[in-house]
Amino acid sequence: MTTDQVLEEFRQCGALLEGHFKLSSGRHSGHYLQCARVLMNPARAARLAEATCAQIPAAILDRIDTVVSPAMGGIIMGHEVGRALGKDALFLERPDGTFHLRRGFALEPGAKVLMVEDVVTTGLSSREAIAAVAREGGEVIAECALVDRSAGSVDLGVPFYPLVAIDFPTYDEDSIPEELARVAVTKPGSRKE
Repeated sequence: MTTDQVLEEFRQCGALLEGHFKLSSGRHSGHYLQCARVLMNPARAARLAEATCAQIPAAILDRIDTVVSPAMGGIIMGHEVGRALGKDALFLERPDGTFHLRRGFALEPGAKVLMVEDVVTTGLSSREAIAAVAREGGEVIAECALVDRSAGSVDLGVPFYPLVAIDFPTYDEDSIPEELARVAVTKPGSRKE
């Protein structure tokens, strides 16, 4: 799928939003991709997950034991990638602020893991999730995502395969442009901070 085709999937279901958004990363943007909305349709979610998997080299796909994603945003995408690859899909939670497996999920010692996210902006959640997999006894060998908002600049410490890389500008709290600062802030993400 091309970037235009993926963005059209978002537009068709009202998941490409414009305004002033405080992202889960803490950065601000005039655009927000509501992945939960684009993934709410099972056929669309499957189509996007299959296209995402098609970006991953066979040498990595052949090594994957299981798929892991961080809650909340990565759960649907992780499940659909797991389905596309025929692998179990686990998710990490952070009820106390630190990611870990719960609900009886466990990794076999040395399990090769594909980390799956919906959107990556700064990579903070991904790096925290990758560290959690290591604490749980697994090894993240690559990450895939529906959208890379860093436009290719993020470093996760593992190979990264997004379906699309988008360069919607983001801003630190102290460098928000005046025209964006005049718009009321919406915080649509799943993190409290």
